[in-house]
Amino acid sequence: MINDKIRAREVRLITDAGDKGIMPTSEALKLAEDQDLDLVLVQANAKPPVAKIMDYGKFKFDAQKRQREARKNQKIVTVKEVRLSPVIDENDFNTRLKAALKFLGQGNKVKASIRFKGRAITHKEIGRAVLDRLAEATAEVAKVEQRAKMDGRSMFLVLAPKDSK
Repeated sequence: MINDKIRAREVRLITDAGDKGIMPTSEALKLAEDQDLDLVLVQANAKPPVAKIMDYGKFKFDAQKRQREARKNQKIVTVKEVRLSPVIDENDFNTRLKAALKFLGQGNKVKASIRFKGRAITHKEIGRAVLDRLAEATAEVAKVEQRAKMDGRSMFLVLAPKDSK
């Protein structure tokens, strides 16, 4: 809240020079107007509320600038999927492994899934072995974020890149 929108009877006033102490809101507003600045409520929950004399337009601009900077430095992690089958051949497995390693190298998470067709669902341990083999093969660059788990007719495992610290 700024200027006339402040409803508190008295505020703790802070200026560029430092703490001015507790004073009536009307007096603090008059001081702000004399300097052609705004009285901005910085901490409304304090007893008494803390208000600061500043240029509100500049304050808002700086806050938006900080938010833009924070968004720019944010790392977006996407989840890439690698599909396997319980009876996967060695060469196919190596191809999927290479793809998973590429995704992990780019900083993405990898969801490895196995879709059980027909009666293959009765041999879940074979699918779990394939996923465990993939997790073992990527152990140097990835950590298992979610262990192999059944979801309907498919089983999946989530790998996340290890922090390179």
